[in-house]
Amino acid sequence: MPKRIFIVDDNASVRRLLRAVFEQPGWEVCGEAVNGQDAIDKARESKPDLIVLDLSMPIMNGIQAAPVLKRMLPTVPIVLFTLYGSDDLEQAASSAGVAAVVSKNAALKMLVDQARDLLEPRESDSQSGKTRPSIKSVESRVVP
Repeated sequence: MPKRIFIVDDNASVRRLLRAVFEQPGWEVCGEAVNGQDAIDKARESKPDLIVLDLSMPIMNGIQAAPVLKRMLPTVPIVLFTLYGSDDLEQAASSAGVAAVVSKNAALKMLVDQARDLLEPRESDSQSGKTRPSIKSVESRVVP
């Protein structure tokens, strides 16, 4: 059964791009939303395995939506995909239940790699008992 990805971004071009990127063998886009409130309204029925969430959106931004989405879907990892980045943002994202922050300035391969890490944990990690960092920032550094 393919892994299901839910995309949340107010920019239709970004949603189309992400849909094209994530429509690959073993993955499918199960839904889209245009802001945080729309995501909350649609996410449960979409039954995602991963949520890719923009930060800056009208009505409700990604940091506001993330904790609500985590309460609704506690086992579903959230990737914050944003143009903005800072230590304060990473801390706020982690507090909101976000598993990773990926810069929109990074290559899309970084987003795909992060999604793969969250959707398809390596067997060696589970066998060795290793745990992943609580939040990862994919641009230039990993946040413990």
